Amino acid sequence: MNWSLIISILISCLQGGQSAFDEDCPTLADGDSLSQTQLLDRLTHGCRYDRLERPITYTETGTRLPVDVYMRAYIYFMQNLEAHDLQFKIYALLQLRYLDPRLNFRNVSPKRRQPILGEQQLRDSLWMPHIFLANERDSSILGTTEKDILTSISPDGTVIVSNRIKATLYCWLNLKKFPFDEQDCSTVLESWMYNTSELVLHWEQKRPITYDPALHLTEFLLQRSWSNETVINADLSDLRHGAFAGNYSSLSFTVHLTRVVGFYLMDYFFPSMLIVAISWVSFWLQADQAPPRITLGTSTMLTFITLASAQGKTLPKVSYIKVSEVWFLGCTIFIFGSMVEFAFVNTIWRRKQNVPVKKLNSKHILKSTLSPHLLRRRSHARSRSFSGMARQPDTSSLAGAGFNNYLTVNLPITTITEGQVLGQMREGFKSEKRKTSGQAMSASGQKLDISFVESAFARPPLGGGLAPGQSAAAVSETANSQMYNNNRSEGVGMGAGAEEMDFTGWTTLTSQEIAMWIDSRARLVFPVAFLVFNMFFWTFVYCI
Repeated sequence: MNWSLIISILISCLQGGQSAFDEDCPTLADGDSLSQTQLLDRLTHGCRYDRLERPITYTETGTRLPVDVYMRAYIYFMQNLEAHDLQFKIYALLQLRYLDPRLNFRNVSPKRRQPILGEQQLRDSLWMPHIFLANERDSSILGTTEKDILTSISPDGTVIVSNRIKATLYCWLNLKKFPFDEQDCSTVLESWMYNTSELVLHWEQKRPITYDPALHLTEFLLQRSWSNETVINADLSDLRHGAFAGNYSSLSFTVHLTRVVGFYLMDYFFPSMLIVAISWVSFWLQADQAPPRITLGTSTMLTFITLASAQGKTLPKVSYIKVSEVWFLGCTIFIFGSMVEFAFVNTIWRRKQNVPVKKLNSKHILKSTLSPHLLRRRSHARSRSFSGMARQPDTSSLAGAGFNNYLTVNLPITTITEGQVLGQMREGFKSEKRKTSGQAMSASGQKLDISFVESAFARPPLGGGLAPGQSAAAVSETANSQMYNNNRSEGVGMGAGAEEMDFTGWTTLTSQEIAMWIDSRARLVFPVAFLVFNMFFWTFVYCI
């Protein structure tokens, strides 16, 4: 047997297999002479690199370690919060960094000290941690994919990937103090595929969140921001990570925004104050001028409702009460109050009876105005009692005296109030004591209608007609004295204050005077009440 031939055949087979292996797995020798593309192709060749498998490192004891991924965010632009959709938009650069020992080319190409740079094609050839925005509504890469993705591989195997993204994120707003509210809106990043035993997310130690110096919001002010690292526990009831249960690493950064109220002050609060003040103009119009006062009240009410509804269309329909709704309700009450005040004074203006007032102050005027029926009822009771005693039938008939001639006086029917009768009677009685018996009236010019008294209370003498030498004035004077005496005896018999109203010292006001008095008080009460309402409202807004 020719052993030399057999050995030569085996050597040639081994050399052929080695050459075939070299063709399937290119060598990394002499890496300095290779271009970046050639070096990356050999580093990421399938015989050395599996992009579906994460980088694996071990401790000295052989324990498998998770991949540490460090992130940084740079915010280009933030669009205003859209309250009706509970969302906001950001334009940002998200940068992630991790170590992949399989891409270490420091020993392969020691002369190459600069990182290898590429775009999406380089990124697609590498293993990437799958990180998603947990509170996103929509997101996309800005511009073209080649333009806005940057990938860097350092000689020690550190991979840095930067993406410029545009994202629409949900932000659950608290609108209780709208439009004086402050909102906290977060951007949440979570690991999608690997739990904490495989991958852990971290913020960069230095300046993890930065903002463009030219960043400006039209409706909000960016007060501050902060970042947070946490772990999300996912179970079968929470399928945000698919059907995999476990603990997943999460990063978030939150911006604290304060709403700028200048727009709402100029377009809502100041105009509503003016509308409420315009509704008070009706207090300077006379109470019987119904058309202008009704027109003014309804127009201000409708204008304010239109203003408030236009402002409320941009807000979501929430179950709790907002500060803007408290303001709307308060202003509506003041405008409606001015209309109610007009209805009240117009009703008083159209009354035909005068109102006796004990004292000229707010308490007694309102009491007499709101309960005039009690005074009139007690006054009418006295009037009926007075008339019954003053007009008692004469027991001695004129016909029984045998006289056929008697005096007939046709007088016009005159209606006077009881207060006028009592006042004139008392003045006449007092002046009767101070002056001669022939005077029936006081020096102040207040006189009692003699014709009325003769027709209502005077009785002819028992002998019928006038006594010889007796004048009509004497008869009238005698009737006056008799009527006053009857009135006094009635008061004694009934008891003090039992059914009579003593109007001594009272002032009689007409319905028109009371209506004008109420209007004059409303000119002061409504502005003062609105000022107090504003004090409480703005104290609550800025101090609570």
